[in-house]
Amino acid sequence: MGIDYDRLFYFVDNFCKGFEPWYKKQLVSGHLMRRRREGHLTLSEVLTILIAYHQSGMACFKYFYLDLCRYHRHLFPRLVHYDRFTSVIKQVFPALICFLKSLTGESTEYLFIDSTPMAVCHNLREKKHKVFKGLAAKGKTSTGWFFGLKIHLILNTHGEIVRLAITPGNVNDKTPVAEMVRGITAKLIGDKGYLSQKLFSQLFEKGITLITKIKRNMKNILMETVDKLMLMKRSFIETIFSSLKSLNTLIHHRHRNPINAFTHLLAGLINYQIRHDKPSLHSMLKLNP
Repeated sequence: MGIDYDRLFYFVDNFCKGFEPWYKKQLVSGHLMRRRREGHLTLSEVLTILIAYHQSGMACFKYFYLDLCRYHRHLFPRLVHYDRFTSVIKQVFPALICFLKSLTGESTEYLFIDSTPMAVCHNLREKKHKVFKGLAAKGKTSTGWFFGLKIHLILNTHGEIVRLAITPGNVNDKTPVAEMVRGITAKLIGDKGYLSQKLFSQLFEKGITLITKIKRNMKNILMETVDKLMLMKRSFIETIFSSLKSLNTLIHHRHRNPINAFTHLLAGLINYQIRHDKPSLHSMLKLNP
């Protein structure tokens, strides 16, 4: 199944029509506005290309862009050279942040939290790696060591991203939780990595009940049946991580600039948010009553 560029562009362009006037107003009020010539590609076209890449199934963005120039130039008649396009990507980073923010899902009664590693290079090359110097760090997950970043997500039962945080790989999973749940009232389900009496008390004061499994040497605690059933569905978030990584476009080792890397990451998450076939706990419950 091919990419529906017309439908994607229409959706992106509706966002850009509201975003661009607001963004220019913010730059003027903050005295950050600089005189800039209009580019060959509009903001809507650049965002459409970035998001479409994650729908293409191609593992290399350069090959996708060259393929776009060869077979779809009638859709983007003012396509620039690939090297020029990679420099334009940096300029749309603020737009992608706001676009993803506008697509975040609503909080439901139960929320799921977890993190996944984003390796920026092979472990053997971590000492030579310079692109993410000062940002990436060596961390460990249940699958082993990695050098890079961690993507922390809070998801609702519809499979939608509610909150996002990106940290160095050596940051404990519990560290960004308090900031991520600000303004949320729900029951938060996580794995044993979030097991902490201090964190539980801290979140409980904010109206959030943290639900996790306990270790073998801990005393069992009475739990409501519904909470126990939802805890058994915690692997639901692993399904979403697998879905995000299945096309091999979200995380790879070929980035040469941190801004470009985060731009592609945000574009991939936006593509996930606008999908109609997102893994949903409601559909899973219908299939398995």
